[in-house]
Amino acid sequence: MTIGSLNIIDLAIIVAYLAAVVYIGKRAAKGTKSEDGFFLAGRKLGKLYQFFLNFGNATEPQGAVSTASFVYQQGAPGSWLSFQTVFMNPYFWFMNVWFRRVRLTTLADLFEDRFASRGLSMFYALFQILVACVFLGFGNVTAYKIASSLVVKPEAAWTGDERAAVEGYRELKVLEKQNSTAALVDGEKARLELLRERNARGELHSYITLLNEAAFYIVFGIVVGTYIVMGGMSAAAVNEGLQSVLIIVFSLLLIPTGLHAIGGWSALAKKVPTRMLDLFGASGSDQYSVVALGAILLVSIVQNAGLSHNMGICGSAKNEFAARSGVSGNYLKRLMIIMWAFAGLIAIALFGVGGLSDPDATWGAMSNKLLGPGLIGLMLAGVLAGTMSTLAAKALAISSLFVRNVYRQIWPDITQERGVFFARCTIIAVLMLGTISALLMGSFYSIVNLVLTVNIPFGAAVLLTFWWRRVTAPAVWSCVLLSTLTIIVVPKVAQYIPALAQNQSLAAMSTKPGTGVYFDSVVHQSEKDLTTPLIGSGRFNLEAWTLGHLGLDVRALSPNQRGITLQFFFDGLFPFAVLIIVSLLTKHPDLVRVAVFYGKMKTPVGDTPELEAAGMAESRRNPARFDHTKLLPWSSWEFCKWDRVDTIGFIICSALSGVIVLVFLGLLRLAAPA
Repeated sequence: MTIGSLNIIDLAIIVAYLAAVVYIGKRAAKGTKSEDGFFLAGRKLGKLYQFFLNFGNATEPQGAVSTASFVYQQGAPGSWLSFQTVFMNPYFWFMNVWFRRVRLTTLADLFEDRFASRGLSMFYALFQILVACVFLGFGNVTAYKIASSLVVKPEAAWTGDERAAVEGYRELKVLEKQNSTAALVDGEKARLELLRERNARGELHSYITLLNEAAFYIVFGIVVGTYIVMGGMSAAAVNEGLQSVLIIVFSLLLIPTGLHAIGGWSALAKKVPTRMLDLFGASGSDQYSVVALGAILLVSIVQNAGLSHNMGICGSAKNEFAARSGVSGNYLKRLMIIMWAFAGLIAIALFGVGGLSDPDATWGAMSNKLLGPGLIGLMLAGVLAGTMSTLAAKALAISSLFVRNVYRQIWPDITQERGVFFARCTIIAVLMLGTISALLMGSFYSIVNLVLTVNIPFGAAVLLTFWWRRVTAPAVWSCVLLSTLTIIVVPKVAQYIPALAQNQSLAAMSTKPGTGVYFDSVVHQSEKDLTTPLIGSGRFNLEAWTLGHLGLDVRALSPNQRGITLQFFFDGLFPFAVLIIVSLLTKHPDLVRVAVFYGKMKTPVGDTPELEAAGMAESRRNPARFDHTKLLPWSSWEFCKWDRVDTIGFIICSALSGVIVLVFLGLLRLAAPA
């Protein structure tokens, strides 16, 4: 018995998994009467749960699917958008402690605690609720991309239009292959251009799915909402154990089955172009040069500090070492990235370069082709598990922000039970917004670019708040507003403003056909008349335009230098420039409040509630008692000397990162032609 290409065994596995997560949520519900219990699991989670939380939250299926998609399109260098995070692990050894020592419930609390600014606190909460729609939508899209390619419609059941869409795509691939080896006659050239136009409009498909997109998002959201609404952070932590196992299984399944299908490991060298097996782009592309990787790493670190779920995950740890132990979960994720990248390389060997109409469906198309009954169910359960773990952490963070930093600011006297009730309502609302967001999303590359930059304004503000006594509330306001306009709003809306999109100096075309100097893509107003004016579409590179007016010859740069290296360095550094300049021009913040804040940040978390209370009481009486640990004691900078745990942990983390990179390079070298 089947539903499309899905066997009854697969359905049974999926139903069993969904029933298990709902049951876990119900069991965890008894510990969610208070806000602290619902949002932070009572700050009682040990090393094992921190491992699961960090691994499950970092190892989302959208990472697997997007990495496989990028590698399928660009080869091994396409993995760098995900794999560059291997260099962030030593940083997490310190960051996790900061979010535990600050001893707050939400990241918005930080702005009230440090600056006494309820306005900043509320603005951050509202901003993150909107940002959550992007992250939740990305998760929904990923789950649908895979599920839709697994539940395909039999050819005998195709409608006339569906058959024309698939056959048109197949004809397109045949003509493109012929065009690459020999000249086409006039009729074939015209047919190829027509099919390319139809494909660009999304009218051609390599498969037909049975899944309705909107219905899938609704059902998926209901299941996630059910177990998180009932069990809160405790349910999320327990479910991470089950979900982490499924994520590992889901990441492993395609490797042995794929290698068997293409003829073994040696077939990679025969069927994958050599340039696609070089991690640093042997083809001469500068897209992922060392400088470009530095730019991507910069924005990754900055935006990571502004993520709302950091406080919930690190803050739920019972002590500092438990919080730091979460780094181990991130290392396992880096190994998963290597497997995802090889899945993309296997897809190249399996389908050929450009063999899929939708590269974002690479993972699902491989699963459908390689896996049999039972294994498809495991794959789909793994996708659902990974997506749910990510959505759960983000939905919890957003609900805590709304209750503590929006609702309580308006009605401060509500009871704990009332707060938990509204948190549950918020989770439902946020998941609904994520569903709507998913329906509006485009390609994975555009989504990943947005995910990497959308949190930069607040990420920079959080980092400088941790590091510098002189930063002021007006500086944070200026940073957030100016950076949001510069990095997010103007680049995204420029294409919809005719005065900008049709401005011929802004819509200038670069040396690469179809791409612009400032816009992602540039086309003529009429596809049939190449003398018509140009129109810019996609993201407007305001960063390149700004630096061009400051004297940089941006037209001489390659598209990748403008679109990645220049953009990301600008985006990562601009908010800090605003913060520092405005802080120096505005009144110094309250010295007493600042001293108490940094005294708390230097006070180790006590291993017992009694030791914790005693340590904090002493730091409130004498906030400067740890100032001798400052690296620059005469300055306003709060960088501290490393102790034994800091040093040993950093060395081990750095060494592990290096080993993982060497493992990836070694595997690629083994796969490449001799």
